[in-house]
Amino acid sequence: MSFGKYKQFCSCLCLITCISFMFPQQASMTPSQNNYTLKGLSHHQQREQTAVIALENTKNDKHTFDNKKVSHSSMSKKIANILKNGDKHKANTSTNYGSYSIMGSAIATQEQCVKYLLKNNPNPKLTVSAKELVKYYYEEAKKEDIRPDAAFAQALKETGYFNYGGTVTPNQNNYCGLGTTSATVKGAYFPTARLGVRAHIQHLLAYTSVRPPRENIVDPRYSLVRAAYSTSTIDTWPGLNGRWAVPGNNYGQEILQILDNITKE
Repeated sequence: MSFGKYKQFCSCLCLITCISFMFPQQASMTPSQNNYTLKGLSHHQQREQTAVIALENTKNDKHTFDNKKVSHSSMSKKIANILKNGDKHKANTSTNYGSYSIMGSAIATQEQCVKYLLKNNPNPKLTVSAKELVKYYYEEAKKEDIRPDAAFAQALKETGYFNYGGTVTPNQNNYCGLGTTSATVKGAYFPTARLGVRAHIQHLLAYTSVRPPRENIVDPRYSLVRAAYSTSTIDTWPGLNGRWAVPGNNYGQEILQILDNITKE
């Protein structure tokens, strides 16, 4: 190839290159239900890319969205809704109930239970130390497959974080209001803190299972609950609403909220 032809060839190549930069091809997009579907992308990537494409299109007054001209601000709101709606069914990860079940394993440690109690009430009215009482809950609940941390959360609710102030007094070792049927009836007495905890756990078992307790029954109302419910059982803490407490609106949910607070210690 002569130098003259070579020079002419290079000039043509440069011209073609310049034209390609001046008039780039648009990305291949297929309309689908008034949105853009980009092949080869995951659902999450498509959702993000759709928002970007919609935003770019608003820069040109000739473009429309859903066959209507829209302002940049209204388009931004639409994009925000696209992104928001894609995540609207996500669970609230800040809440830690473990599950709503009454039976099962603990999600909070004994140390968290003690720390949470003493933070809310540095001087709980107990016949034993806070650490010892929590230990009893974990030991007694394990025997009956009841969740110990949630049962302890219920005790906090029932006793006002062991401040009492109602008809039940600290010397009764009654941590869940057993037998307290009115403002004048003090309810059951238990000689030790452990037996008071055991009665609480057995009372929960009476609602949740037809299986008898593994320890001798110390809950004075165990048989009454079993006779009333026969083969019926309640699986969850919200299931106690209107049963354990009357009217009991949100009773179980409030116990679970206390449990969630314990797990954050």
